Amino acid sequence: MFKFSNSIARTPHLLGVVLAFVVSTACVLRATAAPAAAPTTAPTTAPAAAPNDANHDDTKFSYKLQPLDLLKIQVFQEPDLDRDVRVSKNHTIVLPLIGTVDLTNLTVHDAEQLITDLYGRDYLVNPQINITVTEYSQRSLSVLGAVGAPGSVVIPPERDLTLVDAIAHAGGFSRLANQTNVSLTRTLPSGEIQHFTINVDQLIRGKAPRQWIVQDGDVVFVAESVL
Repeated sequence: MFKFSNSIARTPHLLGVVLAFVVSTACVLRATAAPAAAPTTAPTTAPAAAPNDANHDDTKFSYKLQPLDLLKIQVFQEPDLDRDVRVSKNHTIVLPLIGTVDLTNLTVHDAEQLITDLYGRDYLVNPQINITVTEYSQRSLSVLGAVGAPGSVVIPPERDLTLVDAIAHAGGFSRLANQTNVSLTRTLPSGEIQHFTINVDQLIRGKAPRQWIVQDGDVVFVAESVL
């Protein structure tokens, strides 16, 4: 019977050791060669845009308060003085402490300044007043005669309406209209009635010295041309 030497007997054991060494070395080399994973970062959120103050409400400086306008009046840090009030037919409102306030021919900004001064005289230190028109009174005029759609025309609350625009809102001049003979009748707060004859053709052509601004309650009549 043949006998194997000890070196030959240990051959399987040595092969196992060598194989384990090769495998472990390959794993190390593979881990070293692999690119490092990019660090995980939390997704960034774009900063919120700052509020845009460019679109300032110009109506505070242009709109004149009218009877029946509903106003929200706020006094900073004085909630007991806040009020929702409607402008009377005499252009007045009544507020706590200062009583009756006349708003005749005042814009929203003017009214804020006036009420600030009244509270600051005797009642509050450095008062801050904010007025918001929550409901505009409806203003209108009548456009009659030789126009496309005679009747009532609403005056926008935020801006003035010219005589030319009012006629356009009433359907424009009819085919028989006399554009040089347009009458405007206006009743003043005192009750006095005024009559005007206006050459609208000149207004349209830009040859008139000024534009006519219509008011609440005006009556416009467009005469027909004489054939």
